[in-house]
Amino acid sequence: MSALYPSLEDLKVDHAIQAQTRATPKMPTLPAPSPVPAVPQPSVLYPNLEELENYMGLSLSSQEVQQNLLQLPDGAGTVASGPLPGQVVAPVSGNSLGARRAEIKPGVREIHLCKDERGKTGLRLRSIDKGLFVQLVQANTPASLVGLRFGDQILQIDGRDCAGWSTDKAHRAVKRASAEKIVMVVRDRPFQRTVTMHKDSSGHVGFVIKKGKVVSVVKGSSAARNGLLTNHYVCEVNGQNVIGLKNKEVTEILAMAGNVVTLTVIPTIIYEHMVKKLSPTLLHHTMDHSIPDV
Repeated sequence: MSALYPSLEDLKVDHAIQAQTRATPKMPTLPAPSPVPAVPQPSVLYPNLEELENYMGLSLSSQEVQQNLLQLPDGAGTVASGPLPGQVVAPVSGNSLGARRAEIKPGVREIHLCKDERGKTGLRLRSIDKGLFVQLVQANTPASLVGLRFGDQILQIDGRDCAGWSTDKAHRAVKRASAEKIVMVVRDRPFQRTVTMHKDSSGHVGFVIKKGKVVSVVKGSSAARNGLLTNHYVCEVNGQNVIGLKNKEVTEILAMAGNVVTLTVIPTIIYEHMVKKLSPTLLHHTMDHSIPDV
């Protein structure tokens, strides 16, 4: 089975390390009358210059940097742009907390949901393609406490399969369920995917967002190399829900996100169907935008 890497930068660095390991000469084994303790060899921290020329997917040739790594002009909604000449990508992902918070796990899980003192769960559901999905999770409610997220698919409610249910039928089932315990079987966000990127030395990863949608990707940037697409909405930054937030608010979250940034994105056509009939005010002020636990 092939190894999985959080980003293309991680893959490039792993290849460079493997190439360096293969190129390191091995000392021949000499016979000795008695065991001799091995002498530690100094470690090599960097690949050779030939590999550094295309280190982590970026050409370090000054001529190529000047020609290809150009910064886009500032504009409305710009939250990230391409690297300037001489800039390089930040270190590889490593044990990125944001990537773990944003992970879309395979398989299904069971959760136990309750109701608050008003008999509410803080959950809104939406029927799409004969499936049932989480449309809204309100902040500081039982739904947010059990870790439900926008886009999660609800497969069962109290042992009943939800396939083919309408939105109204799903809400009636939750309303009639026990206040102490509602058992749900959930699949993590099947319509969404994650893209892990690395900031350059000026804190940019290379995309432009406007009203929550990716409208441009900078050529040669980490966003472009790792497959971020336009016409997708950003649902999360390092696992934190940003749906309904203003461009300025998303920019601030990105600025504080660290050198490794994981976005959770969803195609526009699905997103617009998911949030249909939800007002921008509801998304901005009611949606749970807290940082999730790992």
